[in-house]
Amino acid sequence: GQFVGSWNTDIVSHEQNGTDHCGNGEIHFGWVLEGRAIQDVWMIPRRAERRPGIPTMPVAGNWYGTTLRVYDPAIDAWHILWTDPANQIYTQQIGRRRGNDIVQEGRLSNGAILRWSFTEITPNSFHWLGEHSADDGASWWLQVEVIARRAGSAAASESA
Repeated sequence: GQFVGSWNTDIVSHEQNGTDHCGNGEIHFGWVLEGRAIQDVWMIPRRAERRPGIPTMPVAGNWYGTTLRVYDPAIDAWHILWTDPANQIYTQQIGRRRGNDIVQEGRLSNGAILRWSFTEITPNSFHWLGEHSADDGASWWLQVEVIARRAGSAAASESA
């Protein structure tokens, strides 16, 4: 529940040729299902900036998706379902704490591995990494980075 609340984000997407693209977004986390799960909604661009015809952010796309996270004490991990109808992407992952990070792993229908990590976690910020491996983990492509600041926090105000 440490992420429950609203977050402003800076996004960097990385093409495989080394070109980077910058944008922004927002995330909202909340308890659902009588406190048995956490649901979050990720948006690129921010809701106030969404309109028909807005260009898609290279690599990342324009996210408007939701994650449902349900803790399973039998495996001491979270079952994670990501649904993004805007981009028609649906994934299942397992999320666990690794040291100070939270790492979610799963596979796409084409067999590629996804690794989504929450790093540098503080009460008012985190760094999220979206990685992809097409060769069963021998090499990784960092596709998207999200720098998140809690909305309304001093950290969010200072960086605005």
